[in-house]
Amino acid sequence: MDTDDLSTEVYQGIIMEAEKFSRDLTLQFGILSRHCKNEEEYLNMASDLISELQTYGEEELNDIFFGKLPDIELLKLTLNRIIKNIAQIREIPKDRRHYEF
Repeated sequence: MDTDDLSTEVYQGIIMEAEKFSRDLTLQFGILSRHCKNEEEYLNMASDLISELQTYGEEELNDIFFGKLPDIELLKLTLNRIIKNIAQIREIPKDRRHYEF
């Protein structure tokens, strides 16, 4: 699937939230969609990515952010916000989410 296949709620709650922090973080969440069959799988993989990123040290984060180590505390806040967004999205039945296509 592609990020265009995500509901507006998922796109805004994950992709746009990541974009507020960094294009590099947005890229990580965008790439995930290519490996997913549906939105539920995407939400699961996004949650897994966040868990993984939260364990990374400076060297690994430096690689993820292409040599520009981000503000770690701000990254943690952003990831926590995305986790909360995912929880709220999961409460919305799929047939009540909005899709552009």
